[in-house]
Amino acid sequence: MTEDDSTAPDWGPVTAPELDDIERLARAALAALPGDCRRAAALVQLRVADFAPEDVLDELDLTDPFELTGLYDGIPLTEKSVMDQPHGPDTIWLFRRPILEEWADRGDIGLGDLVTHVLVHEMAHHFGWSDADIAAIDRWWE
Repeated sequence: MTEDDSTAPDWGPVTAPELDDIERLARAALAALPGDCRRAAALVQLRVADFAPEDVLDELDLTDPFELTGLYDGIPLTEKSVMDQPHGPDTIWLFRRPILEEWADRGDIGLGDLVTHVLVHEMAHHFGWSDADIAAIDRWWE
C-alpha cells in the first residue's frame, strides 16, 4: 500500500442505490417542476422497478432490458377525449438498473440529474411537450 492509498475513499460500506432511492430522486425532481407542471404531474402515477417487464420489451421490440430507462404508460393529454373509456392511471415508470448502468457508463453527470432527465422525458410524452417545452425544464445538454 502506498501513501496515496491511505487517502482513498472507503468504498466498503457503499451500496448501489435501491428502488426507494431512485423514487426519492424522482419525487424531488417532480417537486422542482414549475407550478403548473407540478400540479398536473401529481396526477400521474410514478413507479420504479429494476427492469421493464418482458412483455413491454417485446412490445417495443427491445432485446436488451438495459436499453429502456423509463416509460410513459397512458394516453397523452393532447390525445385524450372526454369520450375515452378509462383504462387506468397514467403512469411513468423508471427502471433502476438501466438508469444506474447509464449513470456509471457516462461518469459525467449526477444520478439525480439523470433521474430528472429520464423523468422529464417521460413527462413530455404525457403532456405532449415540444422540444422547447422540455428544454425550458430540463437543460440536459448544459
